[in-house]
Amino acid sequence: MTDPHATDPHATDPHPTEFTVTAHRGTSTLTVRVTGELDYDTSDEFLDTVTDHLARRPALHEVRLDFRDLQWIDSSGLSALLMIHRRAVATDVLLHLDNRPDFLNRMLDITNVLDHLTSATLPPPAR
Repeated sequence: MTDPHATDPHATDPHPTEFTVTAHRGTSTLTVRVTGELDYDTSDEFLDTVTDHLARRPALHEVRLDFRDLQWIDSSGLSALLMIHRRAVATDVLLHLDNRPDFLNRMLDITNVLDHLTSATLPPPAR
């Protein structure tokens, strides 16, 4: 009999990838590397890390989110991405989603937010 979870990428892994968020600050660029699963349990840490850097670095021009080691994302992770975009736009910072795995591209395509998240849109001028 075949194990029904043998090909399921979301089956319990005896050695799951630990979630980490690593931020590297340059003069005008913040690069944030995301490792593991970005989900309900981890999205607040991700959001807080990026938001804290945006608040402390007024000279930032761009934030590069590196997803090369992302293992999974759920709706909470997507919500965190949308909130990061909102905060980046509010501080005139361009957001980049780098090294997106196929499952992330599928989610962004299905939800129709890829262009929104990666657009160079800045807030409207104050009146």
